[in-house]
Amino acid sequence: MDLEIDLRVDGTEHRLTVDTRTTLLDALREQLGNTSPKKGCDHGQCGACTLLLDGRRILGCLALAVAHQGADIVTAAGLTDGELHPLQRSFIAHDAFQCGYCTPGQIVSAAGMLQEAGQGWPSAVSKDPGATDVVLDDEEIAERMSGNLCRCAAYANIVPAIAEVAHR
Repeated sequence: MDLEIDLRVDGTEHRLTVDTRTTLLDALREQLGNTSPKKGCDHGQCGACTLLLDGRRILGCLALAVAHQGADIVTAAGLTDGELHPLQRSFIAHDAFQCGYCTPGQIVSAAGMLQEAGQGWPSAVSKDPGATDVVLDDEEIAERMSGNLCRCAAYANIVPAIAEVAHR
């Protein structure tokens, strides 16, 4: 069964006709040609398809498009505003990628994670879970980014790239 939905993707409104079984990831890639989010595992285990949905991190491969009528979706391509996002610049400066496949998901996840930390959300390793000011040390960043895998093992550069932006 097909349904029409409206999505705002990277600041642009789109009307799509999708099968009710279509994921957001597939709708973005196959119908809109937005190849920024990557299809990695297609099981929600790698984070390559991480998107910001109404400002919160989600895995595009696990979200049905029809369940998000009217949603505002941001991909790594949508983080730019004529210039590279600070996270994108920091990833380049720190050489925080090798093959680059996971990089869009890593950057979107980092952007969402920084928003969550800024709102005082604790993680499993937060020193003071009741505090509203989260200290983003390397352990905290690694824990918050643990849902995003890098097969090239660029973590030694990913964490410092995120830390640089977090500490500005």
